[in-house]
Amino acid sequence: MTTNEINMILVGVWQTVYMTLVSTLFGYVLGLPWGIALTVTAKDGLHPNKVVYRILDIAANIMRSVPFLIMLILVMPLTMLIVGKTYGSTATIVPLVISAAPLIARMVESSLNEVDHGVIEAAQSAGATNFQIVTRVLIGEARVSLVSGATITIGTVLGYSAMAGTIGGGGLGDIAIRYGYYRYQADILWTTVILLVLLVQLFQAIGTLISVRMDKRHI
Repeated sequence: MTTNEINMILVGVWQTVYMTLVSTLFGYVLGLPWGIALTVTAKDGLHPNKVVYRILDIAANIMRSVPFLIMLILVMPLTMLIVGKTYGSTATIVPLVISAAPLIARMVESSLNEVDHGVIEAAQSAGATNFQIVTRVLIGEARVSLVSGATITIGTVLGYSAMAGTIGGGGLGDIAIRYGYYRYQADILWTTVILLVLLVQLFQAIGTLISVRMDKRHI
């Protein structure tokens, strides 16, 4: 590979990391309260509300069932409204967040539902409010599971960011499509694939390390 191609790949790595981390962050801004609301309003939740739970549940199911490539196209008007363009790494963050939010909501709901009901009942007996139970008991007890879910989410979002390369989304996926596929440059194609795998492994290792340390502190 030439120096220009190496520099291009390095920029692609940065764009991929940028899209993945920023999208995951904003995904949690939407998905975390969504998941908490699902848990709280469920039949056996702190504040059961059949209507609210049903609306949030259906919305999560519908959004999760839309393939990411189709979501890219569907939200183009919204992307144009927010970013001012529909291509590039920053523009790709919009559909990434929309696709990640319902996944995160389900991850959070699953993690919070793992908390022992005995701990929740003990907090209620001590006079804790629902807000205190959510922030101190549910999230506190489920923190290891929440971090594990975040690690899975980051890997999924990274994969989505690579798919965005099909419509000029930037990052390693875009390079793989433009140079590896259209120009038949196998060296660039395999380099981007290897780098994507390494990024997933890196995020997984960091997430696992954080989970282990949190688990030890909890003990």
